[in-house]
Amino acid sequence: MRDDRGIRMGRTFFWLGLVLAFSVCPAFAEKSADFFKSYQQYNDAGKAFLDKIDPKTGAIDLAEGVHLDLKDKFYFLNKEDTTSVLTEAWGNPPDAGSDAVGMIFPVSNDPIAENNWGIELRWEKIGYVDDSEAGSIDYNELLRNMRADTLSGNDQRVKDGYSPITLIGWASPPVYDAVNKRLHWAKELQFGNDAVHTLNYDVRFLGREGVFVMSYIATVEQLPEIKQSLDEVLDLAVFKPGKTYLDFRPGVDTVAAIGIGGLIAGKLAAKAGFLVVALIALKKFGLILLIPLAGLWRIIRGNKTTS
Repeated sequence: MRDDRGIRMGRTFFWLGLVLAFSVCPAFAEKSADFFKSYQQYNDAGKAFLDKIDPKTGAIDLAEGVHLDLKDKFYFLNKEDTTSVLTEAWGNPPDAGSDAVGMIFPVSNDPIAENNWGIELRWEKIGYVDDSEAGSIDYNELLRNMRADTLSGNDQRVKDGYSPITLIGWASPPVYDAVNKRLHWAKELQFGNDAVHTLNYDVRFLGREGVFVMSYIATVEQLPEIKQSLDEVLDLAVFKPGKTYLDFRPGVDTVAAIGIGGLIAGKLAAKAGFLVVALIALKKFGLILLIPLAGLWRIIRGNKTTS
């Protein structure tokens, strides 16, 4: 249960550590050497990492009736590749990505590019989320509660060897599209005393049996680029017939123990009548100094010039 979390893209860890119409083209996989234009810029370690992942574009059918139409603008990585990116390349804890069904990235960037961003995909089978409260939520009060919840989890994070988290505030306030049953918002997070703040931009698609989650992993400086991509991203996913929000059958289907506010706050039903807040938060832009930083760019990019 990790709804209220940040994920750090610790690139240095990897580098140093070495529509509803489904008549679209099926998913297409291509060798990384041909797919990523940046491939030849990397040294052997970087190329080896890219070689072992399998980017796919086009149409992707996920579990629970979720259909993605990525066309040629985004590529998909499966669960195994997602775990590799989050842990090996970005330096998150070993269980990062355990809840993910995959990730998507803009085709312009490989997953270890210097200024890239990605979107983690998850499915939360919590039941039908009643959205009747959406118009009456006090988002300022909700933010205060979220800050307190984040603070309460810091002792455990520090015990586990990770930096404490500060929830700075909304990077983009919550917006709920009641027509299309889509929710999105962004949090600005600081890990320890990091000068570079993490951006978590969250998108939720409400369905009959639960919520399909898209979580951007980026920095606050990338917020304008992320906002520019949002309309395209919102159009990537649909529920297949029978799985949509409007297919809900009262008295038959499960109703979630939380509403819109609970989704934003990161509260998921652990069991009937009991809500928990995820204490684990991962982060982007970690720095683990295994070797001196001097010459780092040459190490990663395979720069052939001499110093």
